[in-house]
Amino acid sequence: MDNYHITKKGDKWNLTKEGNERPSKSAETKQELIEKTKEFMADKTGSVKIHKEDGKLQEERTYQRKDDPKNSKG
Repeated sequence: MDNYHITKKGDKWNLTKEGNERPSKSAETKQELIEKTKEFMADKTGSVKIHKEDGKLQEERTYQRKDDPKNSKG
C-alpha cells in the first residue's frame, strides 16, 4: 500500500507520495486538494495522511475504503 501526505508548502497544499519530492496534486486550499485526492485515488490503494498547517497529523484516510485494515467505523 502506498502512503501519501497532504501538507502545506508556501501558499499551496500538496499531495505527495512518500519518497517523492514532487507533488502528485496541488491546490490553493486544503479542502480543494482533499476533493482532488478523492478523484486521484479512485483507482489506487493507499493511505493518505492529512496534516494541519503546522505539519501535525490531523487525520488518516484509506483508499479504497474497503481496503482499510482496521475494523473500525472511523
